[in-house]
Amino acid sequence: MTDLTAATWRKSSRSNSQGDCVEVADGLAGVIGVRDSKDPTGPVLTVSPVNWSAFVTATKSGALTA
Repeated sequence: MTDLTAATWRKSSRSNSQGDCVEVADGLAGVIGVRDSKDPTGPVLTVSPVNWSAFVTATKSGALTA
């Protein structure tokens, strides 16, 4: 299990004021943390930096659609 106590969480600059956001913690050793901003003490999804980069790239390119 990854220790995330020192994580610095941030929201996207495109987040709205409603608080329905995803927060990301990067700069950790070998892992990216992702959590729901409405539940900061709730569960955290952890992914590798390579997989996170692939997700962000696919999202920006429009490859991921509903």
